[in-house]
Amino acid sequence: MPQIPEKIHELTVGQLSARSGAAVSALHFYEAKGLIGSRRTPGNQRRYSRDTLRRVAFVRAAQRVGIPLATIREALARLPEERTPTREDWARLSEAWRSELDERIKQLNRLRDHLTDCIGCGCLSLSTCVLSNPDDVFGERLVGSRLMAERRQEEGD
Repeated sequence: MPQIPEKIHELTVGQLSARSGAAVSALHFYEAKGLIGSRRTPGNQRRYSRDTLRRVAFVRAAQRVGIPLATIREALARLPEERTPTREDWARLSEAWRSELDERIKQLNRLRDHLTDCIGCGCLSLSTCVLSNPDDVFGERLVGSRLMAERRQEEGD
């Protein structure tokens, strides 16, 4: 990994990419989404402050655990003067995100546990299909293709 001398306070997009491990296209995307910022030189080249490395690390860590970019952007925007996140910030934010992640894990486990039922059916019209009819919201009224016929009749009225 290329080392950047301490006296250099701004990084090019290539240097930021090399140091952070994020592709240049990802860095441009992060910037377009308001996750990181740069200034433009008189030649219209991007320059990133050194602390952008920590912001990129924060974004990538949050993405790895499944946090949506919009949520990450909101978290970064709430930091005082949009400063770089600290360890304390990560601890506070990750605690807040924990319940959201727990719910997603629960949903994925439920999906995994019922996946073989769907493979066995193949048509997604089981009366209690947990994939096409989560929580069986239509199960008390009708099942399968009869539900589609009922909808068509309601639209025709």
